[in-house]
Amino acid sequence: MTPTTDPPAAATAPPRGPAIYFDGTCSARNDVLVEAGTAGLQIFSADRHLLDEWLYAELRRQAAPDGVLRLGRNGETLLARLEVRDSALAAAIEDRAVTLDRGGAAERKLRRKVVILSLAAVVSLIFTAIIGVPVLATRLTPLIPVSVEQKLGNAVDSQIRATLDTKHLGAAFVCGTGSSGAAGQAALDKLVGKLKTAAALPYPLRVDVVRRPDFNAFALPGGHIYVFQGLIDRAQSPDELAGVLAHEIGHVAHRDGTRTVLQTAGLSFLFGMMLGDFVGGGAVVIAAKTVLRSSYSRRAEASADTYSVVLMRKVGGDPRALATILERVMAEKDEGIKILADHPDTKDRIVAINAAAPAVATTPLLGAADWAALKQICAPLPASGTAPASGTAPAGGTAVGGGQK
Repeated sequence: MTPTTDPPAAATAPPRGPAIYFDGTCSARNDVLVEAGTAGLQIFSADRHLLDEWLYAELRRQAAPDGVLRLGRNGETLLARLEVRDSALAAAIEDRAVTLDRGGAAERKLRRKVVILSLAAVVSLIFTAIIGVPVLATRLTPLIPVSVEQKLGNAVDSQIRATLDTKHLGAAFVCGTGSSGAAGQAALDKLVGKLKTAAALPYPLRVDVVRRPDFNAFALPGGHIYVFQGLIDRAQSPDELAGVLAHEIGHVAHRDGTRTVLQTAGLSFLFGMMLGDFVGGGAVVIAAKTVLRSSYSRRAEASADTYSVVLMRKVGGDPRALATILERVMAEKDEGIKILADHPDTKDRIVAINAAAPAVATTPLLGAADWAALKQICAPLPASGTAPASGTAPAGGTAVGGGQK
């Protein structure tokens, strides 16, 4: 009988190799020896003391650099981990732990998925900002109560007033408030009253003439209209001034200012507007800058021009008056109104206004005495006061339309 011999120990020994072990209780790094047994891993210290045992079924792969198998344990409350750099040992562990992500394929797939979803989220945000918010703002603006829109206008008014009043005139910044401008204010009220009655808007329209030399007028959300002294100075008839005011009333009627604020300020301001909670300092500054610096679309400007023509016909004024003043100011070389002369849209607007408004004989909306008083609404301040403001309009100041064209 041939005697049998035991197989060499090396043939039956489980795969083993060096690794780095963190027990999760501290940040100390431990150089260990790991054996890949039948049921799991045995972790030994350098002096062959058993430190821990991890079953294959509870192993989970963690993110790691190439060439490193980093393992943790499912359900482990401690941040214990094992890092294996021995390729043979790593392969043996992956062979025995059938639930383990072999080669990190699942992890790489998850990473690709995260990247794709992140890119999709960015694209979605861009799409929402460029297309979604404007569309949403356009559809929701008509649903906003007039009282909320007025609240928005009141909230941004003080911010806008401070921006325009560069000479810090305070109450004197508004024309027609003193005895020298009282007659002009009365004439302005008469003119605005005619337009207001014909427009029949649900807004208590308020028109203020301010000491700015620019040819400009713009409307705030809720029905407050600013007219610059430069516009009064350049108007040659009450109908020309009325035509500009009717244009701004058109923006109020179409709620262009509110829609523009919502489109520019974004979703947070939009939902705040719907809830009536938008009067925080940052939101007010954003809204004020939007009103001063933003421009309306060609469609919005054309609609306001058409509104001016219709409203002027209702009150018996010259429906072409707006085109008349725009055309004359375009021909001027004044640096303060260079924007009009350089902007081709203004020429198109003039043609469109004249085409929509037949030439008819009209009677001026104010008598000669009232018009003369209105032209003096911004009479010079007393010698002890501060001189009228001068300079160009703010970045968004424009000629007729509220926003740079």
